[in-house]
Amino acid sequence: MHEKKYKAILVGVEKQHQHDFEYAMEELRNLAEACHIEVAGELHQKAEQAHRAHYVGSGKVEEITALLNATEAEVVICNDELSPSQIRNLEAALACTVIDRTVLILDIFAERAQTREAQLQVEVARLQYMLPRLVGLRASLSRQGGGAGLRNRGAGETKLELDRRRIEDRIAMLQQDLEKLVAVRQVQRKQRRKNEMPVVCLVGYTNTGKSSLMNAFIEKFDDAATKQVFVKDMLFATLETSVRRIELPDKKNFLLTDTVGFVSRLPHHLIKAFRSTLEEVTEADLLVHVVDYSHQNYEQLISVTEQTLNELDAGQIPVIYAFNKCDLTDKPYPRIQDSTVYMSVHEQAGLDELLQLISEQIFKDYKTYDLLIPYEQGKLIAYFNENANILQTNYEENGTRLLVECQTAYLERVRENVTIL
Repeated sequence: MHEKKYKAILVGVEKQHQHDFEYAMEELRNLAEACHIEVAGELHQKAEQAHRAHYVGSGKVEEITALLNATEAEVVICNDELSPSQIRNLEAALACTVIDRTVLILDIFAERAQTREAQLQVEVARLQYMLPRLVGLRASLSRQGGGAGLRNRGAGETKLELDRRRIEDRIAMLQQDLEKLVAVRQVQRKQRRKNEMPVVCLVGYTNTGKSSLMNAFIEKFDDAATKQVFVKDMLFATLETSVRRIELPDKKNFLLTDTVGFVSRLPHHLIKAFRSTLEEVTEADLLVHVVDYSHQNYEQLISVTEQTLNELDAGQIPVIYAFNKCDLTDKPYPRIQDSTVYMSVHEQAGLDELLQLISEQIFKDYKTYDLLIPYEQGKLIAYFNENANILQTNYEENGTRLLVECQTAYLERVRENVTIL
């Protein structure tokens, strides 16, 4: 059963010296699309700052009212995070539901969160956002049946008419539940680390091509390519973390993780919602920071990602930069410059160069060994075929002689049954 599709008017205030306003509005349109909202109209206002009482001036309020009537839209979405009084005043003036970009992001997370931990994180973030806005939200609550956004989700939302203390108690309880889940996951991670397979995480601003890059690797090294991840040209197309094993022709393996993208102007408390899907990042051996090199403000997007990584305590992990979408620029590609690869996933250009940088980082513990395997230990030939790159094979009087390249850990498991020459 499909949920009702809302029609909305987007409203943005272009402040002085704001160079990214057009992109911010484009981002807002994409957020609305990701939230299954039909954009029926759009209004902009240039001002030194947003109007303290109504976000926009009185003239624009009248224009918004006329546009609502003309399009039969029932929601107004503002490009900035609104104060409690702005929500209250705008809803009174427009007689409709008013939400902001923060609520859109929260709604997307609420819809797509699949794991129990992700769902708890989203509910905590939503409650923390709504707590200071209870008065302003009261009118829209009665119209919608709960929630600051357009969805009625979670016991915490349906009881928002209760007093502030009850909401705070609810947040505290959820955070206790989260701490238990985090402890369980840490134990699971320690068990996973025992397989000693390196973990590479794709990180970056939303919609830079992380999932497309992951699929390109899967297609390159898996003929069946049955493990591809979901790709769509929209913000937060990827929310849940996806992990795929990449097996290279020389028998080297690593886990490649695709993570949720970041977005600009994300309020501090929403980092918790990201945290549930980004815990894998903190355990990675290497981060591949995917950048939309064609974006006019790509340096700002890099900064947003790095700031969020620091929030996740992942700022110390080694990083390779993948400057993607070079086909939309006049810069030469594919090429490597220090720890940066200039590439185009769309044109499959630069994958080998990126893999070269990844391999140099994560396969440092691979060494070459000259081994003699007794004939009665013939099963070890299959073991090394599966776990090592066999460079040379010779059959001698006392057994099979192999020249292999592998991780020391794989050799240690069978050391007592082989002779190292």
